[in-house]
Amino acid sequence: MNSRDPEDVDATFAAIVADLRAEGVGRFADEPLDEPAPERPEQGWRSGADGWDQVVLGDDPSESDEHFVPPDPPPLPRPGKGAFVVLLFFLVGLFMLIAPGLIGVSTTVGTPLGILCLATAIALSLLRVKQGPTDGDGAQV
Repeated sequence: MNSRDPEDVDATFAAIVADLRAEGVGRFADEPLDEPAPERPEQGWRSGADGWDQVVLGDDPSESDEHFVPPDPPPLPRPGKGAFVVLLFFLVGLFMLIAPGLIGVSTTVGTPLGILCLATAIALSLLRVKQGPTDGDGAQV
């Protein structure tokens, strides 16, 4: 801005409007610019050799002869003995809750045993969860 008196609001406003009009802000389409606007390089599909129809309606460039082949995933780790114990408690608990009469146990005994087996399976599975390394410089969540 020019070094004008800050109290002269009208002159300051006129200077701002003049600067904006010189940039082409607020002009009508039929009014010529005082200064020609600088040419901007076109970006995107407009600057390419292909036209709009080719870009939007043409062939998909990702469908080429060269397909990405992901590497084979690593093998799953073998379950240990503890995993089989957790699975056994879980299945016995479900069986005791669903059909305790098949093994000759009444529902008044089978329901608490089934809940106890399921709780044991959950507790053992939570105890088997491995914690990450704690001797690092990064944040721990």
